[in-house]
Amino acid sequence: MDSELEQRLDNHALHVQEEDNDFNAHLQGRKEVKACRDKSIKETDLNKPAYCVTDVPPLYLCIFLAIQHYLTAFGGNISICFILFEGLCLQHDSLTQSYLINNLFFVSGLCTVLQVTFGIRLPILQGGTFSLIIPAMTLLNLPEMKCPDWSQNATLVKASSPEFTEVWQSRMRTLQGSIMVASLVQILVGFSGLIGFLMRFIGPLTIAPTVSIIGLSLYDTAGDKAGSHWGISAMTAVLIILFSQYLRSIPIPVPAYSKTKKLHRSNFFLFQKMPVLLGILLSWLICHLLTVSKILPSDNNQYGYEARTDVKGNVLSEASWFMIPYPGQWGMPSVSLAGVFGMIAGLICSMIESVGDYHSCARLSGACRPPKHAINRGIGIEGIGSLLAGAFGTGNGTTSFSENVAVLGITKVASRRVILMSGFFMILIGMLGKIGAIFSTIPTPVIGGMFMVMFGIIAAAGISSLQATDMYSSRNIFVFGFSLFSALVIPNWIMKNPEVLSTGVKEVDQVLQILFTTRMFIGGFFGCFLDNTIPGSKRERGLLDHEGDDEDLREKVYGLPFGLSSRLQSRPWVRYIPFCPSEDHSCPEKAEDTIMSQRRLSKHSIVDEML
Repeated sequence: MDSELEQRLDNHALHVQEEDNDFNAHLQGRKEVKACRDKSIKETDLNKPAYCVTDVPPLYLCIFLAIQHYLTAFGGNISICFILFEGLCLQHDSLTQSYLINNLFFVSGLCTVLQVTFGIRLPILQGGTFSLIIPAMTLLNLPEMKCPDWSQNATLVKASSPEFTEVWQSRMRTLQGSIMVASLVQILVGFSGLIGFLMRFIGPLTIAPTVSIIGLSLYDTAGDKAGSHWGISAMTAVLIILFSQYLRSIPIPVPAYSKTKKLHRSNFFLFQKMPVLLGILLSWLICHLLTVSKILPSDNNQYGYEARTDVKGNVLSEASWFMIPYPGQWGMPSVSLAGVFGMIAGLICSMIESVGDYHSCARLSGACRPPKHAINRGIGIEGIGSLLAGAFGTGNGTTSFSENVAVLGITKVASRRVILMSGFFMILIGMLGKIGAIFSTIPTPVIGGMFMVMFGIIAAAGISSLQATDMYSSRNIFVFGFSLFSALVIPNWIMKNPEVLSTGVKEVDQVLQILFTTRMFIGGFFGCFLDNTIPGSKRERGLLDHEGDDEDLREKVYGLPFGLSSRLQSRPWVRYIPFCPSEDHSCPEKAEDTIMSQRRLSKHSIVDEML
C-alpha cells in the first residue's frame, strides 16, 4: 500500500515537473518571439527611406543628390553614344560626337521630367536604353548601310564636307524613323493597358536570357575599343572595380555645416557614389601625362596612338558654348521596315525591364506596389520618350535606369523632387556644348575599359533575375541554358550565311535578317515559348509575388498631378481608361496588412505586459 502511494506521489511530482518545463519553454519562446519582433521592427526602421516619394528634402540636399543621379547615369549614356558612333561612321568626327552626347542627355532629362510628373511618378531616372543598341547596330550593318571604306580612315574624313555629312545623317534619319514608328507600339501597349496582359506570359525565365544577351552580344565592340591599348583599358577596368567593390565602404572625411552641429566633419562615400566617373578621370589624367611626356606614339599607325589625349584636341575649341537640340535637326526621318521590327523587339525588352524597375523603385522608396494604371501610364510615357528621342535624333530611345534605382537604397532619399531636379540638370547639361565636347575627347582605350565593366554588369543583371525562380529545377536550367545558347548560335550562323533568308523580296529579307540576327529577340522568344509551354508551377517559374508590403503607407503617390486625380475620380467613364486612377489608390493591400499587423500587436500586448 505504501509503495503504491509512493508511486502515485512520484508520478504526480513528475507530472508537475513536466508542466513546469512546458511553462518555462513557453515563456522562453514568448521572450524569443518578442525579441525577434523588436529586432524586426528595428531592422525595418533602418531600411526605411529618410525621405519618401512625396517628401521634400532641403534644397542643398536636392542639388547634391540630383548631380549624383546624373553622374550615376553618366556611364550608361556615354557607353550608348560611343557604340553608335561606329555604326554611324563617326569614329573620326569628334565635333558631331559631342553634339550627339549633348542630344542624348537633353532628351534623357526631358523624359525624366515627363515620367516623374505624369508617368509612374516614382523617383526613377530616364536615360538611353541598351535594348535598342543591338537592333540599331544590326540595321546599320546591313550591306546597303555599311560605312564606306574612306570613312574609316581619319586622314580622308573631312567632317565639314557635304558628302561625309550625308553619310552619317542618312543613317541617323533611318534610325530616327524606325525608332519613332516602333515607339508608337510602346505608347499603344502602355496607354491601352496591354502591358498587364503581356506580363502574364513574361517571367524571369524570359527576362534573364533577353537582358543577359544584351551585355554578352557587345563583347566585340568592347574588345575593339580595349584593344587599342590593353594596358590603359586594363587600368581603367581595375580602377573602376577597385573603387566600386573594394573601396566603396571607405568614407572620405569632408567639412560640413549644420545649424545644430555648426562646422563639423562628415563622412562622404566618394568611391561608392561615383566609381565609373573616378575611374575614367584618373585614367584620362594618366593618358594625358603619358601624352605630354611623349611616351605614347605620335604616329597614328602605331599601336597605342588612340590612347593620346590630343587626338581630338581641336573639338573643344570648335564646339559652341550653348546649343538647343530640336526635333528634325538632322533632316526628315526615313522609315525602314526591317528597322521598325528590330526596334519593336528592343522596346519589348525595354518594357519588361522597366516594369521590374518600377516595383524595385517602389520597394526602396517606401511606397506601395504600383497599381495597374500607374504602370500603364509609365510605359506609355516611356513610349512618348522614345518618340521624342527619335524625333530629336539621338539614335536611341529611353527607358528607366536600373543603376539609379539602386542609388535610392544607398542614399535612403527617395524624393521625386530630387529626380525632377536631376532631369532639369540633364537638360541644362545637354544645352552646354562644351560639356559634350569634353566627353567626346575621352581616349578610346579608356572607353574600352569602361565597356568591359558596364557590359559585364548588364549580363549579370539579367542572370540575377533568376533568383526568384527555383534553379534546382532541371526544367528551369534547361529553359535558360537553351535560350541563352540559341541566342548566340543562331544569329552567328545567319550572319555567316545570309543567303538562307533570301525570299526574293528585299523588304522581307531585311526584316528576317534583322530579327534572326538580333540575339535578344531569339533568346527572349525561346525563353517565353518554353517557359509557357513546359509544365511547371508558378513558384518554380518565379511568378509568385514576393513584394513586401511592410513599408510606410503613402497615399496618392501614383495619382495625377495638379489635382487631376480627384477631379477625374468622380467621373464614371474614367474606370474605362486604363491609365487613369478611377478609385482610391492608397494601397488597399497595405492598409489591410496594417490592420492585421495592429491586431497581431494587440494580441501580443497582454503577453508583453506579463513579461
